[in-house]
Amino acid sequence: MKQKDKIWRVGVYYDTSQSGLGGHLTHLAFKGLPRTEIVALVDSNHEGIDERRQLVGAAKHYASLPDMLDSESIDILVVCSRLPGEHAEPLAAAIARGIHVYCEKPLTAGLQEADHIVDEAAQQGIRIAVAHLGRYAQVFQTAKRMIEAGEIGRVLSFYGRGKEDHRGGGEDMLVLGTHILDLACFFFGKPLHVSADITYEGKPIKAGECLETAEPIGPVAGDEVWSAYQFANGVRGWFESRRGMSERGVRMGITIVGTTGTLAVRFDDERKLRLSRSPFPPEDEAQFVDVPMPDDGEIPGADPLECGEYQGFHLYFLRNNRRAAWDLICALEEGREPLSCAQDAQVVLEMIYGAYASQLSGRRIAFPLCERRHPLEIKS
Repeated sequence: MKQKDKIWRVGVYYDTSQSGLGGHLTHLAFKGLPRTEIVALVDSNHEGIDERRQLVGAAKHYASLPDMLDSESIDILVVCSRLPGEHAEPLAAAIARGIHVYCEKPLTAGLQEADHIVDEAAQQGIRIAVAHLGRYAQVFQTAKRMIEAGEIGRVLSFYGRGKEDHRGGGEDMLVLGTHILDLACFFFGKPLHVSADITYEGKPIKAGECLETAEPIGPVAGDEVWSAYQFANGVRGWFESRRGMSERGVRMGITIVGTTGTLAVRFDDERKLRLSRSPFPPEDEAQFVDVPMPDDGEIPGADPLECGEYQGFHLYFLRNNRRAAWDLICALEEGREPLSCAQDAQVVLEMIYGAYASQLSGRRIAFPLCERRHPLEIKS
């Protein structure tokens, strides 16, 4: 059987008894795609299970992942929990059985875990796609094409910020900043080095000064984060997050400044790409206009997208999870890495670790990192 004649058997690990699912719609990524069979839904919560199974499009239901893996032959496992500490176990189980994975971000709770997953997957020939959806969205793909075509001249600076809500600072950098940092790498490649300033209540953080978080996401610190990354070709990138700023409106997004123009996207319901041709820097008299988006186009042979009750930013998740899932299938058939792969997610974790390492050491930190332990957990 040729790869493009293959029916890809998918298992969806979407346990609604757990608190870390979020509303990212990862469980619907493969629904309606051609050459795809959703074999089973894994969910330990039996209440309303038939309705959820039908929503996912799964033929069967299992109460645990081991039960499903022992009973079914699948090609792709979808890991839906957005809590990074809940990824390593299903990822390891999938790799051991030769199963490819579509995984929520961040890839893992720690860099050493990510290193292990990436190495094991490479050894076993397993492809892992990570749901950094910006790489698949037309708004950011259009921005990338414009940058590469020289439509804003030579790129000078990249500015990104998280949601800056009650999680502002280190928690925001890990939970939401991964999207921003991954976009910087999507546009400009891997960073060369980082310098950072991370504080809590106005004072520099120290090793071991970790914050309590509502969800188990691993060590984080600081209620204000500023990190500066150097990319190739002289591009400088900044990520910033300050706690309690979201009352002023949607702040999460990116701004890319070039010599002849500026591009900007806010992570609001519309997520428009805006362009300024003003000769002034963006903090002065930048006058933005909306950039028309090309038609997303239909995936050949796919069922129409079922939007149903999903509106606003949920449509962004629905559309781009589907595009990410289709890209994984194409990557498997073409023998390549998916557009957002485990190695890319590994680099994002390095960028976060590097920011902490810079703050705690008081110096610039080069990539790739030699020290793979979390800087907050290393005793001086």
